[in-house]
Amino acid sequence: MTDAVAAAVAERFTALYGAEPDGVWAAPGRVNLIGEYTDFNDGFVLPLALPHTAVAAVRRRDDGVLRLHSADVDGGVVQLRADDLAPPADGGGGWAAYPAGVVWALREAGHPVGGADVHLASTVPTGAGLSSSAALEVVTALALNDLYALRLSGDRLAVAAQRAENAFVGVPCGIMDQTASACCTQGHALHLDTRDLTRRQVPFDLAAHGLELLVVDTRVKHALGDGAYAERREGCEAGARALGVRALRDVPYAGLADALASLGDERTRRYVRHVVTENHRVERVIAHLDDGAPRAVGPLLTEGHASLRDDLRVSCAELDLVVRTANAAGALGARMTGGGFGGSAIVLVESAASDTVTKSVGAAFESTGLTPPRVFPALPSPGALRLA
Repeated sequence: MTDAVAAAVAERFTALYGAEPDGVWAAPGRVNLIGEYTDFNDGFVLPLALPHTAVAAVRRRDDGVLRLHSADVDGGVVQLRADDLAPPADGGGGWAAYPAGVVWALREAGHPVGGADVHLASTVPTGAGLSSSAALEVVTALALNDLYALRLSGDRLAVAAQRAENAFVGVPCGIMDQTASACCTQGHALHLDTRDLTRRQVPFDLAAHGLELLVVDTRVKHALGDGAYAERREGCEAGARALGVRALRDVPYAGLADALASLGDERTRRYVRHVVTENHRVERVIAHLDDGAPRAVGPLLTEGHASLRDDLRVSCAELDLVVRTANAAGALGARMTGGGFGGSAIVLVESAASDTVTKSVGAAFESTGLTPPRVFPALPSPGALRLA
């Protein structure tokens, strides 16, 4: 993130509101290396922040008025009152529900947050499974934390941002996306225990091993609010109840066969199998990274994709095409990342094979009449911070 970006966002803020902002903040999107659909099961995840960010220029207001503007959405300034904020009855509200929901969540938690003028601009691709919504939430939370001297830690800001998305926007997401945006550090992946929010920064320097992690944005848009995500969450919670555990995180990998044999519903068995094996994959990936053996991560990515495709059934033809084509072209492993039903895949490659794999995936899309995907390296970047 450059000073020029912060200056440009601040300049646009001044043009909109007729005064300079109190500051400029940024929060990144994320890509998840492994640990999908585990966060709402109290499980383990391993995301890393991307260099793509949501940037917010913000000025505090003491009259309770909340004015919101986005450079990325057609339309003017949305004006609300902090005292009047309430979750929309239909879960609607458009893009403004994300920052407005953060104000509401902080106030609901007892924090003395009033009004603000906000101008947002984001480079996180929307609908790509890279947490563009979490970036909007976290950058808003960080700015308000500073301007109202709340002194909240990054993980507490993430909790408020998650509450905004769950209760205000209406998407029953877990805590991973917001914590990654708030708490990741440069050059590391974040090992997060989503039950107690303990975390460890795991060194993730693929370049030192001659490797790259590519993000392949299929440009197929998904919407987690369409009920599919909520249905998987409900199914996992039903599985935990049937097994008599607090969450599927409490089903040990060694006891998986017995757990599955006790379940009569085929859908529940599939969901339980995915979550338990995915938590185990997170542990295996971290062990390989700690041992300095990142190439061994590749097969676990592909194994994870098969589980997401066959057990959780959240993949799609375009994501399967990326994984199949990349692996055939020499990738070490690949999988969908994020909520699925479109969005992005990640591909672990030898740096020398990066161009070959990228071209092969592009050619596969072209041959099937699909819009070419957008491919870029996942560079582990800093979490949310104040720019100016």
